[in-house]
Amino acid sequence: MAYFTYKGRDHRGRIKEGRLRAVNEKDALDNLRENGIVPFRVTQMEGFLFKDIQFGSPVRSRDFVLYLRQFATLIHAGISLIDATYILKDQTTSRGLKQALSEVAIELEAGHAFSEAAAQHRKVFPVLFVNMMKAGEAGGSLDEILERMAQYYEKQYELKQKVYSALSYPFVVGVIAIGIVLFMLSFVVPQFASMFQSFGSDIPPFTQFILGLGDFLEQSWWLFILIPLLAYTAFKYSLRDPRIAYYADYAKMKVPFFGKLVQKAALARMTRTLSSLFNSSVPVLESVRITEKIVGNKVVEKELSQARQALEAGESMAKPLQDHWAFPAMVTQMIHVGEKSGSLDQMLNKAADFYEKDIDHATDRIKTLLEPIMIVFLALVVGAIVTGIAVPLFSIFENIQ
Repeated sequence: MAYFTYKGRDHRGRIKEGRLRAVNEKDALDNLRENGIVPFRVTQMEGFLFKDIQFGSPVRSRDFVLYLRQFATLIHAGISLIDATYILKDQTTSRGLKQALSEVAIELEAGHAFSEAAAQHRKVFPVLFVNMMKAGEAGGSLDEILERMAQYYEKQYELKQKVYSALSYPFVVGVIAIGIVLFMLSFVVPQFASMFQSFGSDIPPFTQFILGLGDFLEQSWWLFILIPLLAYTAFKYSLRDPRIAYYADYAKMKVPFFGKLVQKAALARMTRTLSSLFNSSVPVLESVRITEKIVGNKVVEKELSQARQALEAGESMAKPLQDHWAFPAMVTQMIHVGEKSGSLDQMLNKAADFYEKDIDHATDRIKTLLEPIMIVFLALVVGAIVTGIAVPLFSIFENIQ
């Protein structure tokens, strides 16, 4: 959205000046006419203050999945592309999607293809969706493509939620543990420190260590906020370097306990994406190139790039993958069989189904195993602090008696 200044005349002949927000100049003119103002000057406002600031994707995955499902239903019911776009623009609650659909509708009225209009909004419409729409427009099977895309993104959303659910549990428990420790060190421990000093008893080394942590936290509590923020910012900035991003994904896939889950999620995404593209008659090389961009893992992306180069040289796609540890024998064998039998899309679809089900079981196992581990971890941390305070207390009570 942009801001425009305008000057015009209302139905009573009075001069009107002001500012309004619109998708583009044409949308601004339409808004003024609807409000009974005949404009004779509309100017877009420039500058940083008059631009929308967005962090990350302007559309949530859940909103995009809902949009695709509704879009597929409308097209299957015989609604035209333009009418369906206007209907969904008015219906969606996502501000980013509403803005993009407004501009897409204007492009459709001007005679442009939907894929061309959507390609101008890369932050809203993924490259996979744009290319699939282009294939559907060329083949006259837009309703089938949209149905396939709706199913694909629903599966991707469910997969992402399952992985996040498995990984978020230890994170949440860890945050709670840190919060409890900080609370005890900041408010509980200092109360006992003054008590120990008043009695003048000998303090064990471990208790001295805990009291020292309490003093440090009381004086430098801001470091516990600043250091994590700086570390996170530095890490995110360093990921702009392709080599660091590669080794970061490599490390994720090698982490004990969680690495296999990350690896399976990447393989499920890769096989599902390739299957959808092949099944929609997108050229093989273009399909692999698109999958490279959206697979979300630099290790898998690099190997897919080598597989694409092998295909360009007339070799098998499975050959570069079978020598890499990230691709189990089942995946490479299914790709090899699919290439030989001409049913690569079906074989990849079966592989995607297998890994998605495997992730279901893996996340359930992780949650089952992590719950007692995290409870024990939390008990040990809190218990250590309580023990460090209780031991000198017993000594003080003995001296009193």
